[in-house]
Amino acid sequence: MDLTYDEHARAMDRMYRYQRYIYDATRRYYLPGRDRLIHRLHPPAGGTVLEIGCGTGRNLIRAALRYPSARFCGCDISTEMLKSAGAAIEKASLADRVRVAWGDATSFNANATFGCSKFDRIFFSYAVSMIPAWDDAIAHALELLTPQGQLHLIDFGQCERWPAFARRSLVEWLKLFGVKPRAEFEHELRGQAAIRNVPLSYTTLYRGYAAYVVLGV
Repeated sequence: MDLTYDEHARAMDRMYRYQRYIYDATRRYYLPGRDRLIHRLHPPAGGTVLEIGCGTGRNLIRAALRYPSARFCGCDISTEMLKSAGAAIEKASLADRVRVAWGDATSFNANATFGCSKFDRIFFSYAVSMIPAWDDAIAHALELLTPQGQLHLIDFGQCERWPAFARRSLVEWLKLFGVKPRAEFEHELRGQAAIRNVPLSYTTLYRGYAAYVVLGV
């Protein structure tokens, strides 16, 4: 059974209270494709970008350096991760263009939190598989897009081209970190694209290890 909202927030803080110090150094080996997503964001000049589940701020910092005319926001349910994100953003001298704040992915008020009600680009990077009400989080993100905006997502796939034993081992290992690859990921996104009558690009990577999705014009 998925955790409740409060349980999830507490669980994330427990997990990352100490892991946040080594998170970026260790996750680089099994969270591939994040830079591919960043390189394909292409926000408009002066545009706004939001990362939901921003963690340590690693992606926000890389994106802000790549797109110097855009403004960036990030939210996360873990106050522990936000401590690392805030420190990293300050160290990178990006506090004037990158803001992070606490928020539940399914319901945070973007205007109250960031003073911005709509975003040109929104992205999730290996966060959907850690959000209990992940489909609600995607629906909420889509409501925050500008009419010409895009939603980018990368997350664990179903490893459909892996040997069965390797697939099972990966799933069990990911459980140790509160990660649950979403079997309905593609179906949900295609349904959301159909409802909104917008194009969707769905690409599997690394023999199904990950899926990279772009939804929007």
